[in-house]
Amino acid sequence: MQAPPNSLTLGILAAGLSVLIGVGWQVATRHGVTTTLAPIDLALFRYGVPAIALAPLWLRSGLLPAEVPRSTVALMVLGAGLPFGLTAMAGAAFAPTAHMAVLLPGTMPLFVALLAWALLGERPSPRRLVGLGLMVAGILAIGLPALTVRDDGAWRGDLLFLAAAMLWAVYTVAYRRSAMAPWTSAAVVAGWSGLAVVPAWLVAGQGRLATAPLADIAVQFVMQGVVAGLGGLGIYALSVRHLGATSAASSGALVPPAAALAGWLVLGEALDGPVLAGAAAAMLGVALAARTGQAPAPKPRPGIESSSARV
Repeated sequence: MQAPPNSLTLGILAAGLSVLIGVGWQVATRHGVTTTLAPIDLALFRYGVPAIALAPLWLRSGLLPAEVPRSTVALMVLGAGLPFGLTAMAGAAFAPTAHMAVLLPGTMPLFVALLAWALLGERPSPRRLVGLGLMVAGILAIGLPALTVRDDGAWRGDLLFLAAAMLWAVYTVAYRRSAMAPWTSAAVVAGWSGLAVVPAWLVAGQGRLATAPLADIAVQFVMQGVVAGLGGLGIYALSVRHLGATSAASSGALVPPAAALAGWLVLGEALDGPVLAGAAAAMLGVALAARTGQAPAPKPRPGIESSSARV
């Protein structure tokens, strides 16, 4: 069943914006954890800022909305909250951005497709399977050189990126089952994570905030707290709501090509044949994998939707 045109357009725009946010967040995270800040510092911004900004929403809906099973809320927090953030940020301390751009968003569509098949009954059509295959081929063409370069300790980051991709896939499918409005779900995830991140930061020894330059703190406050933490989760949830779990997740395959393009435009890095071919394959794969016989997302429950509508 196809989404209405307006809904489809909104979903595509939200997915595209999610790609841009993902690229910026990855670069900022890698820079932060390899210079003056610790992963727990970035997590403090990533979840503390939206927890405060969205407090009116999660205080109104409750951290355990009555209409949503507690197990679903737990999976959403696990998949997009503090556990996901710390896993991905710890990985960025070991492996470069090129690895993160390939393994985190690149493998997530596959994990989502498997979970959606197993839990939601969204059996992939032959066309979608071809699209997923093209995404894998394109991602490998772009990222294989970076992944095969010897770099002591990078394999630890790669494993953490794969674990983070699986966690985000869990969130994607759990959110689709929750029937929550996008900003309400973002508020609940941020609320739980915000309550957890402060004790974690204190136990970890308060990170390196006290010694970090003010400019670095300001950049991470904006990128982690405002762009990724506040905007990223709500916008991604919006794309899941209007495109469905698998189609929204497929947009992640566009992150490696987008990162390569950004490197060409901003840093003057060359776009060679494999990169161009990989970008074309990944984009074609996304086009084939999206909107191919997927069941419509559940309608938001009235009680949950009404709280989000007041933002």
